[in-house]
Amino acid sequence: MAMLLNCVAGPRLYRLYSRHDNTIESTPYVSNLVEKIGNKIVQGLKILYNVGFYTSPFIALSYRGDYALYLSAAKYGTGLGLLMIVAIIFRGVGRRLNPTYITFMNTLNEALATPRPNEEIMRKVRKYEFDFSSWPINFEWSDVDADSRKPRVFVDCGARQKQGLFSKIFMVPCQIVAWVLTFLIGKQLVYPGCIQLLQLALDQYLVNGREKLIHDHKGLRNKVVTRDGNSIDTMFVDRRKGSMYPNGKTLVICCEGNAGFYEVGIMATPLQLGYSVLGWNHPGFGASSGAPYPDQEQNAVDAVMQFAVHGLGFREEDIIVYGWSIGGYTSSWVAMNYNQINGLILDATFDDILPLALPRMPAWMGTIVKIAIRNYINLVPGDQLCRYTGPVTIVRRVRDEIITTDETQLKNNRGNDLLMKFIRGRYPCLWCTQSSEVLMQWLSEDPSLQGAIMNERNVDVDVCSTLLSTYIHENSESYPMMIGEDMSDDDKTKMVLYLASKYMVDFNSSHNNPLDPSYFRKPWRPITDSSYVQVD
Repeated sequence: MAMLLNCVAGPRLYRLYSRHDNTIESTPYVSNLVEKIGNKIVQGLKILYNVGFYTSPFIALSYRGDYALYLSAAKYGTGLGLLMIVAIIFRGVGRRLNPTYITFMNTLNEALATPRPNEEIMRKVRKYEFDFSSWPINFEWSDVDADSRKPRVFVDCGARQKQGLFSKIFMVPCQIVAWVLTFLIGKQLVYPGCIQLLQLALDQYLVNGREKLIHDHKGLRNKVVTRDGNSIDTMFVDRRKGSMYPNGKTLVICCEGNAGFYEVGIMATPLQLGYSVLGWNHPGFGASSGAPYPDQEQNAVDAVMQFAVHGLGFREEDIIVYGWSIGGYTSSWVAMNYNQINGLILDATFDDILPLALPRMPAWMGTIVKIAIRNYINLVPGDQLCRYTGPVTIVRRVRDEIITTDETQLKNNRGNDLLMKFIRGRYPCLWCTQSSEVLMQWLSEDPSLQGAIMNERNVDVDVCSTLLSTYIHENSESYPMMIGEDMSDDDKTKMVLYLASKYMVDFNSSHNNPLDPSYFRKPWRPITDSSYVQVD
């Protein structure tokens, strides 16, 4: 009876992995007829639940006081609940009769009986692909004592300004509406990858992607628990051993976009270049629990970073953080809090989400949108980037149709604003009316014409490099860097154009194409003047 109850409550098993001569092979788990029936019913009921959840606001708005509708809904709900119970029992009986599932449950229970299972136990667990909610905890934020290595730096960009009493009272209804709309649709618009129906549609696609990472790259799946209790699904590819991968001792932590998953996301680019790579899914994405609100996003990437350092054994100095699109928020946040990392790469990233959100919503909702963004989804990678003092590379997609207010004009790409905000924050004395205007002109031109502007302004790369190196030698590489206090506006403009050409690389692509490995640029450090990563 105990084993039957264990099977009823146990996770769904999908796939089995086996190792042969340093290769990994996988085979689907074959369930018997009784378990298949139970699984099909449970899956169908989950789809009905999600459809009902997302359509419930429209049903509520169309309600006209007919209480018979409530009675019918209660009857159907009770019937579906009983059907779910019967389906779960069917599934449990089928599993109890399957020797493969019994072996799996014994292995899983052994791992769950240990607070942090060792690698020997995890090797047995990783032979199986199953519901991640039952996966053993491999690392928890609280495993490391709270100390100076767990900083908390937050950016306040004026979301909550001082208001008079009348203004506060007047804004209360707007605040309530903003919160409701954020919960019902705002979060889903900003992070469509958290929509459960979309994830159900992509489920097999994600499973195949995860299998490819395990099969082709010997990826190791781990569960990381955050300070607020969310479970984050991660995938680690270790390239530190042997001489096959020269870049293997450097770890690239990948922060995905608003509909990206590590299974099919940006891990592919650093993997091609031979780096060790750690991917993770946003809260509410794939198997990760929670929801992608800013505080949960911060706790997630913080736990992932702690796992990389204390769980996987990488030094902060050996870690590059790579963020794509909205992943620029979490990647710039972790860079802001871990200034010792080897560098930050921001690909197709914006400076502030509000200027992108306003044009995409009806004009009459402007006030509500501002309140919702600034109070509940306040994503400001640009402000966070200004708090980071290490090496940076910004990849701008020339044909980006997402992080722009007008995709026909390169000058409206918000990557421009990200770069300008960054240079102004890091080199404030170089910023003047002339340098800012010329930089905007340079950013607005096709990349093939940018060299002509630099020639027109007599930008000598060697002279600029020497001036910067001399300043660093005399004053140390600390930020903000006050170089330019005694420069003319022309000389400031030359330095700004030089710096822009070093910090930004243009990729002639739209938003969603994978980043070509040849554009995966080592973050530039002024004193070393590093170049592009070379593909082996």
